[in-house]
Amino acid sequence: MTQRAIVLDANILIRAVLGERVRRLISDHVGEVSFFAPDTAYAEARKYLPALLQKRGVDGVAALAVLDALEAVVHPLDAEVYQLLQAQALARIGERDPDDWPALACALVLGCPVWTEDADFFGTGVATWTTSRVKLYLGPDA
Repeated sequence: MTQRAIVLDANILIRAVLGERVRRLISDHVGEVSFFAPDTAYAEARKYLPALLQKRGVDGVAALAVLDALEAVVHPLDAEVYQLLQAQALARIGERDPDDWPALACALVLGCPVWTEDADFFGTGVATWTTSRVKLYLGPDA
């Protein structure tokens, strides 16, 4: 049986840092599911997390260490892996949010779904899972 894979959008990486539910879903399925994110998702998370952390009164150093640790489990994909599918991903996501094309291109390259809270991925021809439903994809123990 082929191992399942899923691509995480930046908003899922941010949720993994800010809360336990997403982190637990990931850690509970390491080895059963391969987790990936475009390198740009990590860059986006690092861009937006400091303000979110400050607003919540959370220690930024510790929280960013959680994001760094995620890279061992949610494997970042370099642009060279997905760049060739940029035009196709942009055509599919349309004008809804063209900045999300890297996650969609990664899903196309890997032939797997996207885990996101962003409705812009719906209707792109790639299965899209939200946190409230992703346990159905991850497995029966999710």
